[in-house]
Amino acid sequence: MKQCERCNRELKSQKSIDVGMGPTCKKRHDAEIAEAEFKKNQITMDEVVESKTA
Repeated sequence: MKQCERCNRELKSQKSIDVGMGPTCKKRHDAEIAEAEFKKNQITMDEVVESKTA
């Protein structure tokens, strides 16, 4: 059987095998991607102050 790419547990369902991760790991992975995207789009106070003084 195939193993989860994230935790190396054995994957049992065909859907999990197709995705490469179990449902819990997939949710955590998706949350990490969303968090990284959110942080990428944030602006810091230093950037705001810097843009006003420039």
